[in-house]
Amino acid sequence: MSSPSDESTGRLIAQATEDISTLIRAEMQLAKDDLAQAGKRVGVGAGLFGAAGVIALYGLGVLISAAVLGLANVTDPWLAALVVAVVLFAVAGVAALVGKRNVTKVTQAPAARVESVQADVAAAKGDHP
Repeated sequence: MSSPSDESTGRLIAQATEDISTLIRAEMQLAKDDLAQAGKRVGVGAGLFGAAGVIALYGLGVLISAAVLGLANVTDPWLAALVVAVVLFAVAGVAALVGKRNVTKVTQAPAARVESVQADVAAAKGDHP
């Protein structure tokens, strides 16, 4: 038969377990609420960044138009537009080449990482190459 002190110890352990469980659930709910608020802020921020990008794109179009109009004071308007278009295509070509070089470097990095992980897995299993 159990003594009264054993019963009170059992109740204390049960109560402590219940309190810890309640505390963990409350902390999880607070974490969910914090993440929801952070998600809303990130969404609003991303929307504002998108709006800024669109407005900047319109500004770039106006700036390009100003370049064409400025050159049109020196030469024929069609030639001014042609010069600005050629310069823009040249800048786009350089950006494409630099971008291609960066993408090529990135695709090489995961392959090295996969080999490293495979070596780690083999070492963990005890397989030595």
